[in-house]
Amino acid sequence: MTQTAVALSTDAKTQIIEALNQSVAETAVATMLAQNFHWNVTGMGFGPLHALFQEMYEDHFQAQDGHAEGMLAGMRKRSKVDEHDGHATEREMSKALQEAQETLASTLAGAGELAADAGDTLTEDLCIARGQTHEKFAWMLRAHLK
Repeated sequence: MTQTAVALSTDAKTQIIEALNQSVAETAVATMLAQNFHWNVTGMGFGPLHALFQEMYEDHFQAQDGHAEGMLAGMRKRSKVDEHDGHATEREMSKALQEAQETLASTLAGAGELAADAGDTLTEDLCIARGQTHEKFAWMLRAHLK
């Protein structure tokens, strides 16, 4: 049965909100990671990686909720995605972003399952769409690393 967020039980709302907050935290940190690497990538892969990293941080920035910046300090502590100072080889940058994208896809899959179990198809659809975007970026980075 499909429900709107208003009709969900308090427990379901809490679980979905917690999962989405985790996703926002990881998206914020992955955005900074991609932007940092965009400015610091060097080597033979500079052109395509510079463009890919920019595409990633622009996409992630647009996906973030307007309230995310005010929550940033807490997000950094909460995120399963590690920040980076940007000084790394292009391979290390690509690997770090690949892992960040995989983490985000996994977090969103879990949030989507919670939403589906609660009948919240709109949130489930949001999680599926964002998860697919992060899986695409992870795939592109894995292909680059081969």
